[in-house]
Amino acid sequence: MQAPTPAIADEQILSLLSQEHTAERGFRLLMQVYQERLYWHIRRLVTDHEDANDVLQNSLIKVYRNIAQFEGKSKLFTWLYRIATNEALSFMQQKKRRFSASLDEEGSHLSNQLEADPYFDGDELQIRLREALERLPEKQRIVFNLRYYDEMGYKEMSDILDTSEGALKASYHHAVKKIEAYLKGVEIE
Repeated sequence: MQAPTPAIADEQILSLLSQEHTAERGFRLLMQVYQERLYWHIRRLVTDHEDANDVLQNSLIKVYRNIAQFEGKSKLFTWLYRIATNEALSFMQQKKRRFSASLDEEGSHLSNQLEADPYFDGDELQIRLREALERLPEKQRIVFNLRYYDEMGYKEMSDILDTSEGALKASYHHAVKKIEAYLKGVEIE
């Protein structure tokens, strides 16, 4: 069975979720359409496969419990990404509090973690890119991920992150410059 287009799927999902007897079917359709995209968005933020799965599960639970609060002022996709992003940020803050380490230790830990991860099949350049991303300020890393990996426009990012398009463009520009510097061997501040 071919997956429905996002616009049609959103209408179907919301219609099914709005009725108690079809809510479970609506949630399964929501997961069919969005789960993989949400997983990869979260994975790029938290890096580890198991952590990404945990954050994804928490995000989906939050979506299921709060779908009645979705007002339709934004696309369903935007609302889902906002929840997933907030869950990933909360997870990273909790993890940071539990494991406060220096950036150097964190960077080498990330390299070891990626090399040992059976779900990561990247080459040396991809590992260096992940290291550079980990060194970016949180906001710049999120904006870079959304723009570079998800090919998201600044308008959509603005809706998800509740930030002006101009600020997002600046964040992306700074992130790219820092990543380029890191890949050339210049240390990022």
